[in-house]
Amino acid sequence: MTAEPARRPFSPHRALFHDLLACTGLVLWVIVLTPPSLTLTGEYEFAQSTQFCLFAVVIPALIVVGGPWRWFNLTSVEEPIVDNDGQQISVVNQRPLDRWAQRRSLAKGYRRSVVLLLIFVGQSILWRSAPVVDALIRHPWLSIVESIALVVGGAFLWLELVDSPPFRPTTARPYRIGVSAIAMWTVWVIAYLMAMAPNTWYSGFAHVSGRLFSFAVDQQITTALMWFISACAFMPIIFANLNRWLQSEEDPDEELYQLVRRDRSRGFFGTNP
Repeated sequence: MTAEPARRPFSPHRALFHDLLACTGLVLWVIVLTPPSLTLTGEYEFAQSTQFCLFAVVIPALIVVGGPWRWFNLTSVEEPIVDNDGQQISVVNQRPLDRWAQRRSLAKGYRRSVVLLLIFVGQSILWRSAPVVDALIRHPWLSIVESIALVVGGAFLWLELVDSPPFRPTTARPYRIGVSAIAMWTVWVIAYLMAMAPNTWYSGFAHVSGRLFSFAVDQQITTALMWFISACAFMPIIFANLNRWLQSEEDPDEELYQLVRRDRSRGFFGTNP
């Protein structure tokens, strides 16, 4: 008897967990753009840098992993129909994002991942540069522009790294490890250069009176927070993909076995023994 494809609907508990992640990301977005958080970003370097890390890394990760797409009726509430080996056969009740995800899955995304990574690196350098941060200190409303640019760019990058039904990564696990590591190292290098500078990069903070601690302490706290936040976001992705990749490498014939099972499940060999 030929194996039948299995449909995997979202369980209520799983859907609730993902909704909480997405809601957390959206709530963080609002909190960072309102007082007193926004006020602190104009007074302390660590607050300004934490805001950057939330916009560039944390909020996009929470939104993408949470996958709030179904809230707007743009994707099916059910996962795609897959065969016994997890290979997608079709999408139930296709909607706009379902069709986009299906077209996206037809081609490998190696070039797309590189472009999105370069955008992330470029934006990180731009929004941490002295003229831009000084402008953010003088004009806090520019943080809205920063948030939109970083969150949107970060969300597209995270779609290449994690599952966010109906979207799935379209690159091999070693490639995802490399992209995640380079993105994390970008933040680390910026933080390291800031810590090693004899004086703060940003002259706008020099005009703030009544500081609780010195510029040197502010720089060290900034570096520690940027390293910690980026590591907490990217390290799980790196080690999870590394673990799965090494497990698949333990059996050199696993790929052949999966191919045979896939053909059998689609009825190419008649009935199962």
